[in-house]
Amino acid sequence: MIKCVVWDLDNTLLDGVYLESAERPPAVNAALVTVLRDLAGRGILHAIASRNPPDAGQYAERATDHAFAAIQCGWGSKPTAIEAIAAELGMTAHELAFVDDDALERAEVSFRLPQVLVLAPQDFPAAADWPQFSPPAVTDEARRRGELYLQRRSRQEEARAHGGSRDDFLRFCHTTVTIAAAVTEDLPRLHELSVRTHQFNSTGKAVGEAQFASLLGSAEHRVATVRLADRFGDDGLVGACVIAVGARRWQVSLLMMSCRALGRGVIDALLAWICRAASDAGAAEVAVTCMLSPRNVPLRIALAGAGFRADETALAEGPRRTASYRRALGDVLPAVPDWVTVPG
Repeated sequence: MIKCVVWDLDNTLLDGVYLESAERPPAVNAALVTVLRDLAGRGILHAIASRNPPDAGQYAERATDHAFAAIQCGWGSKPTAIEAIAAELGMTAHELAFVDDDALERAEVSFRLPQVLVLAPQDFPAAADWPQFSPPAVTDEARRRGELYLQRRSRQEEARAHGGSRDDFLRFCHTTVTIAAAVTEDLPRLHELSVRTHQFNSTGKAVGEAQFASLLGSAEHRVATVRLADRFGDDGLVGACVIAVGARRWQVSLLMMSCRALGRGVIDALLAWICRAASDAGAAEVAVTCMLSPRNVPLRIALAGAGFRADETALAEGPRRTASYRRALGDVLPAVPDWVTVPG
């Protein structure tokens, strides 16, 4: 799925060259702005990468009446600008599309960032109907994604100015994480998360609403949701896990988290809750089945940080290699932060 479209401005989103139209900046391309708004309604973000002064990005926001999730205006290369946008938004190159009228610029981006989907402006309206731009579910969280990323930008700016630790900053932001049992109303969002999450996804596979629904009624499984909010805004349902509850082991078959929760203590809180809940139920071990992919390295780092260790004997060879990340539940268990609300 494409999560963000990165736009050039001159002769692309704008019908003209910004610096050559100082007295009256060029109008926006009406057809492309229509596509932009349609994709925004599907939960796809938009950003700007342009060889122009910063005020060009500000003009584009006013002219399109759209708040872009990230703006890189300057005189550096387009691949460098796109890499900066991906880092700012917490995305990978696979999740970006780039639209530019200049064939040389498109070629350079394709050469240096081959994972990015590169398109010419005249091809983009038709491409917007491709499956990459058509999410299987559009939830309230998806429709609010642009707003949520603007809140993210404000949060990051304040974090850079804050002198304390990460935990101090999370408390300063009035961070609230709520872990609860999934209900029927959560099914569309759970499916959407399984499709859209990559950096924090243990399986890398889409899970349908019907499959989640069958698990809700299973006595052998627990499906937990994670919601996140702070003083900047309410992110809604950002994560979930599916656990097969055994007498001696809790087996986590699916663990997924939105990249919006990155760096906000949420994945650590969820893992701590799983370990403590399993221990309270009498289990001696928690195991997470995890696909080994370059895209979910952040998840595997989080597992290691929470005391999980990959069982090398459990590696499965083939195109979808997996490992079992295990943690024994001894006397010392990870603490659940006081700003986390858990079941019971």
